[in-house]
Amino acid sequence: MRDRDAIAITVGIVLGAGIFRTPSLVAGGVSDGVALMLVWAAGALIAFIGALCYAELASAHPDAGGDYHFLRRAFGERLAFLYAWARLAVIQTGSVAVLAFVFGDYLSQLLPLGSASSALYAALAVVAITAVNWIGVRQGARAQNWLTLIEVSGLILVIAAGLLFAPEAAPAAPASAQESLLGLVMVFVLLTYGGWNEAAYVSAELRGGTRSIPRVLFLSLLALAVLYLLANLAYLRALGLPGMAGSQAVAADVMRAAFGPSGGALIAVAVAVAALTSANATVITGARSAYALGRDVPALGALGRWHGPSGSPRNALVTQGIIALLLIIAGGFARDGFRLAVDYTLPVFWFFFLLVGVSLFVLRRREPDAPRPFRVPLYPLTPLLFCAVNAYLLWSSLAYTGWGALVGVLVVAVGGVLLLYLRTRSPAPEVSR
Repeated sequence: MRDRDAIAITVGIVLGAGIFRTPSLVAGGVSDGVALMLVWAAGALIAFIGALCYAELASAHPDAGGDYHFLRRAFGERLAFLYAWARLAVIQTGSVAVLAFVFGDYLSQLLPLGSASSALYAALAVVAITAVNWIGVRQGARAQNWLTLIEVSGLILVIAAGLLFAPEAAPAAPASAQESLLGLVMVFVLLTYGGWNEAAYVSAELRGGTRSIPRVLFLSLLALAVLYLLANLAYLRALGLPGMAGSQAVAADVMRAAFGPSGGALIAVAVAVAALTSANATVITGARSAYALGRDVPALGALGRWHGPSGSPRNALVTQGIIALLLIIAGGFARDGFRLAVDYTLPVFWFFFLLVGVSLFVLRRREPDAPRPFRVPLYPLTPLLFCAVNAYLLWSSLAYTGWGALVGVLVVAVGGVLLLYLRTRSPAPEVSR
């Protein structure tokens, strides 16, 4: 694979629908525009540091299991099982709900259905995607690439609209002193940068070998940082910081300010399509993780049944869809369903992300002579910083978020109890991601 191909793939993985939704949450936690731009720049730096750590793990311990394989190799089968459970019950299903709410928020800009419009559209999206995959219909790679192009083009259009065409927002009154929300802000920023851990595995297949990994990751994240900074600058110029913080669909509001109702409708369609596409990909990968869990743990064998005629793990798809729907129903009663889904997912995500960082130290100590085609620079400072940031974000996602975060943690705790039950009745699980 050529470097430019890997860069394009990496940008496509990371550039999700989040940049069209999370900036409003970030704007609500900073005091001025300068702080807004600084936290997005800091997010890019942190993402690059983490990508370096993943590049070492992926090149030294290549395996299709990804995070599961790193955790199992470093900490054993029980913790790896807990990760597999969390991926089914919290991480993937929460991600599906997050993307479904982005779809609902933007589609509601076109066809509002009342106060619960976003949740209704989100639920319909989950049902539709699950049904399509249950039947066995697959989206081809070409269609996915075209839809990713629509997403990138839409973001560039929003940037141009906000910087060049929309009237500049009136200066906001000076913000009153408030408690620092840096931890909460960084949770949302790094959520938007999420996906570079998958990009590390793609980079390992470069023609230039492991020497190309840092270059590809740096250029990919540099491109994303530029896009994200320009997008936030466009939002800020067109809406102002209070306008950003109060918006449920910042991109649509910018396009509406620049081109009127037709502009808002155009970008709403593009973002809704992008969110639906990302949700579909998440449903596909999540169901296959659940299928692998059921295949390898006899007590969960119902999840591990593959339906040959349709070519899909139907039971796993339905189970995943039900969990996502329950989260969306809860979000329908919350003030912000998107925020609830994020709260539910992120503490668990940061916990296992932290453990992956710790696994780098464990594996270096346990296997000092193992071949490492790529070594993270400035060891141990770089992975220490990565772990420290993840620990801080784990704490922030618990301290600053709502009751949804506690529910996510409780669901993982149920997995721990389930693990004790399963160990007396089945061999240790061996789950591939």
